[in-house]
Amino acid sequence: MAHRALAAPGVTRIGLTPVFLDDRLRLLQRWREYLEPALGTAVEFVQRGTYGQVMDVLRAGQVQFAWICGYPYVLHRRELRLVAVPHWRGRPLYQSYLIADASRPYDGLKALRGRSFAYSDPLSNSGFLYMQHLLRGQGQDPARYFARSFFAHSHRHVVEAVADGLADGGAVDGYVWETLAELRPSLTGRTRVLQRSPDFGFPPIVAGPQVSARAAAAFADALMAMSEQPLGRPVLAELRLDRFAPGDVQLFDGIAEMARGQGGS
Repeated sequence: MAHRALAAPGVTRIGLTPVFLDDRLRLLQRWREYLEPALGTAVEFVQRGTYGQVMDVLRAGQVQFAWICGYPYVLHRRELRLVAVPHWRGRPLYQSYLIADASRPYDGLKALRGRSFAYSDPLSNSGFLYMQHLLRGQGQDPARYFARSFFAHSHRHVVEAVADGLADGGAVDGYVWETLAELRPSLTGRTRVLQRSPDFGFPPIVAGPQVSARAAAAFADALMAMSEQPLGRPVLAELRLDRFAPGDVQLFDGIAEMARGQGGS
């Protein structure tokens, strides 16, 4: 497949949060080696510690594209363009996992009441929003349910906090937990999945408000061709993804409904 050139020469900058990629520089280098000839530009991955920080640089035009969570996407979808949605295990979907210390006899969310709890990020669906929605649906005040809660600012750090006994339970992206179970089974083995959420739209790749339709289409072409290209397939395999595909905004309707309950637009 021939890829359309980006509208403007220069550097294509892609915003990322750490998720589990914060110590996987080789993966980012291989992804860059695929994208640069596909796009005809240099490629730079710009990592920030939180979704809020990624959204700041995206909306300011300091990066053109970003891989974000469905929660910030639905909060800002009037100004963002949906570029692609990853497919994992055959579907553009994932779940939030409620996890706990495997050495403790917790059997569900009720057992974690009055305990310590780790969230991922205040703009994470799987690592915050869904748990807030679940507690409110049970008539509980999320701010008072746990004796102590904190943000670990990456899903991997949530798993580490629970595994190391820094938190009794946590809310985490199921894709990240399952990927870590392959990469670091000694870590996830010290945690236990107590509950899985309904399916949600997989965290999408989006274009910022300054990106032209032509540039967004070129980036989408490059992502969607990865499963067909010798340099692209190993990157997808390392990401544990099947492919990137066109996204349907309706995939994120469930997250949008929960965001309205949280006070989002």
